[in-house]
Amino acid sequence: MTSAHRQADVMKALVDMIDEVLGDNLYQIGPTSCFKDDLAFQSIQFIALAASIQERYDDVDFVAWLTTQELPQILALRVGDVAEFIVTSSSTT
Repeated sequence: MTSAHRQADVMKALVDMIDEVLGDNLYQIGPTSCFKDDLAFQSIQFIALAASIQERYDDVDFVAWLTTQELPQILALRVGDVAEFIVTSSSTT
């Protein structure tokens, strides 16, 4: 599978997880969607998303990666950033 296909598959899975966490799909979610500004994510929703990511991609330590980020980076985090992290960190997507 090419990197572009892996990225597209991860994006689709990530959008599905975000929709599940938000409880709706009222947002047009794409790689440039900002969790804070565009999706109005709260910290408890990030915890739920992290749990979903860990469940689906058990070889990716999203929580450890997130803790290495500075607050401004976390506040500016986009869906594509998370998808890219998963693709580059996962041995199985």
